[in-house]
This record gives sequence, structure tokens and C-alpha cells, in this order.
Amino acid sequence: MDRRAVLKYAGFSAIGLVIGSRFSLAETFEISKTEDEWRALLTPEQYAVLREENTEPPNSSPLLDEHRKGTFACAGCDLPLYSSDTKYDSGTGWPSFFDVLPNAVGEKEDNTLFTKRTEVHCRRCGGHLGHVFEDGPQPTGLRYCMNGLALMFVPSVA
Repeated sequence: MDRRAVLKYAGFSAIGLVIGSRFSLAETFEISKTEDEWRALLTPEQYAVLREENTEPPNSSPLLDEHRKGTFACAGCDLPLYSSDTKYDSGTGWPSFFDVLPNAVGEKEDNTLFTKRTEVHCRRCGGHLGHVFEDGPQPTGLRYCMNGLALMFVPSVA
């Protein structure tokens, strides 16, 4: 085999590894629906946030003023995500929490908007919830800054 053939095969191998790793990194979720099924289930605004990773306008969520005891669940699949005991007013205009319920969310690196952030999604359906930052209150120091459209509130039964 000559040098040109070795370089050609090495180049094709590298391209294959890049393409293969891109597709193998795609997460699979317990709940999987077609885009048409998601559109039928969600409002257009919820679809934009949960399925297209959009962000709702700040101070637009009624959940900002939700102070009852209960649980905040995924609007796409009803998975409990956050306890009302961890909700706080971060002053950002989005519902914020300093901790997440066990086995509720997944995270991935988000390099959009010319910055590096950590995106948070529902671990069961993959719905985009918001981002987590390291500027929250103790005991975790985290701020889960969530889109209210991605959540639904389930009050505790007294």
C-alpha cells in the first residue's frame, strides 16, 4: 500500500469516526413520540420550548407566583422533577430551583449563544427544561433556571 492510499483510508476512517460518534451520542428516552404526536400533545408554545429548545420570555410564567406545597413535573410526560421545597425567587424571571428530584433530569453541554452552558432536559422524554448554573443558594449552590412552559405544578394532597 502506498502513502496516498494510507492517507486516503485514514481520512475516511476519521470522517467515519466523527459521523459515527455524532449519531451514537444521541440519547434515547423511555418515552419517544413522533413530532406530530408531540405537536398533538403540547401547545405550540410548549412544543417550541420542550422539543425545539426555545426559551419563554422572562416573567411570563404563572409558575413564578406558585408558592403552594407540591411538585413541578415535566409538561411533556408528567415525570416529577422538582419539589416546591427547592423553589426560590432567583430574580431572573424564570422559575428556579436549587435541587432536582433523584433520577429526574439529564444534562448536556450547550454551546449556543456564544457561551458554554449546561442544558437540562427531562430524563424520561428528553424535553428541554432550561439550564443549570452554579450561582444558586446553598446547600447546593445550583440554580436550575427552568421554563415554566416545560413544567406543570401538582399540588400536594393535604
